[in-house]
Amino acid sequence: MLTDQAAGAFRALTGTDPVGVWSGPGRINLIGEHTDYNDGFVLPFALPQAAFLAASPRTDGRWRLRSVDLDDTVELGLDELVPGTPGWHSYLAGVVWALREAGHEVVGADLVLTSDVPLGAGLSSSAAIECAALTALADLNGLDIAPMDRAKLARVAENAYVGAPTGLLDQAASTLCVADHALFLDCRTLETQQVPLAVTAAGLEILVIDTRTRHSHVDGEYAARRASCEEACRLLGVPALRDVTDLDDALARLPEQTGRRVRHVVTENQRVLDAMTALAAGDYPGLGRLMTASHASMRDDYEITEASVDLAVEVALAEGALGARMTGGGFGGCVLALVSADRVDAVSEAVIAAFAAAGLPQPVTFLGRPSAGARRVR
Repeated sequence: MLTDQAAGAFRALTGTDPVGVWSGPGRINLIGEHTDYNDGFVLPFALPQAAFLAASPRTDGRWRLRSVDLDDTVELGLDELVPGTPGWHSYLAGVVWALREAGHEVVGADLVLTSDVPLGAGLSSSAAIECAALTALADLNGLDIAPMDRAKLARVAENAYVGAPTGLLDQAASTLCVADHALFLDCRTLETQQVPLAVTAAGLEILVIDTRTRHSHVDGEYAARRASCEEACRLLGVPALRDVTDLDDALARLPEQTGRRVRHVVTENQRVLDAMTALAAGDYPGLGRLMTASHASMRDDYEITEASVDLAVEVALAEGALGARMTGGGFGGCVLALVSADRVDAVSEAVIAAFAAAGLPQPVTFLGRPSAGARRVR
C-alpha cells in the first residue's frame, strides 16, 4: 500500500518513523467544466487514487521535501519559499507559503510524498498533493482551519505560488468529498451538498478512460479560456458568467468566438443543475445524455477537447454507454463513461482497439468509485 510506501521512504530518509501519513484524493468532475472560475456550479467526486504524505516536524525551520516517485529530494528555508519557483516541490512548498501568508505559524517539516493519481490526466494530481500537505501541516501545527478554508488555502498555493489559474473545484473536492457521494458546489456562495451517487446499485459503473494524452493547467490555453470569460463579462457588464440570464441576447452582443465560450459556460451550469435533478430521480439515462451534451459543448464551443478524448467518447457511446464526456481542464486527460456493469469490459476493449487502430498509446481504464476526502490515514 502507498501508506506503507510513504512511511518506509520516510524512515529511509530520516531514520525515524513519521508522526503520521495523510492522504489527499484525486477527483473526477462528473459534470460542470470551466464553470468554477465563472462563479458557477460543479459536481465532482473524490477517487480512491490519492497522494500520500508521510510527515514529521523539524526544529530548524527548514522543509525537506522528497518525492518517492521521482526519487528527488529538495530542502528549503523560509527565504527560498518564492512564488513561481518551478518543479514538483512547488505544490508542497506553495502550501507552506500559503499558510504563512494567511498568518498561520508553520514549523519546518520533513515531508515524503508518493501518489497514484495519474499526472496530467485531468484527475487533479496537483490538488491531491496540496490537500494532503495542507491536512498534514494543519495537524502537525495544531491549526484549526475549517474544511472550506483549507480548500481555499490550497487554491492559493496553486494560483499564487505554482501559477496555475484554476478555480476552487479541485481543492474543494479533494478536501470535502465523502464516500459514495458527489459534491455539489456553488462556486459563488460556496454552498455545498453531498449528493448520493448510487450508480452501482443501479447496475451501472463510471468507467474512467485515461487516454494518456497529457496536459498542463499552467499552459496558455487554459489561461486564454479564462481571459475570454473575463472579457465577455466586461462586454456584457456582469460580475460573472453565472449572471448571464438571456443567452441569446449575450450571443448577439459578443464576438463569435467569445460568444461560443459564453454559451458553453451558461449551458454547462444548467447541465449541472439538471444532473442534480436526474440523480435525485434515479434517472441515469438522463444523466448520461447530459454528460454527452457536456462533451459536445467542450468540443465545439469551448474547444478544449482533442482527438484522443473525442475518440474515446465516440467509441464508448457506440458500445452502449449511457453517456460519456471528457473530464478535467481539457486538451487531453480522461473520459468518463456511464456504462452498464455488464458492458464495462466490452467498452474498455473497444476503446483500446480503437486507439491501437489510430496509432495512439494504449489507454488505461478503471472504475471511478466515489471516495473520501483528505484525511489522516496513519
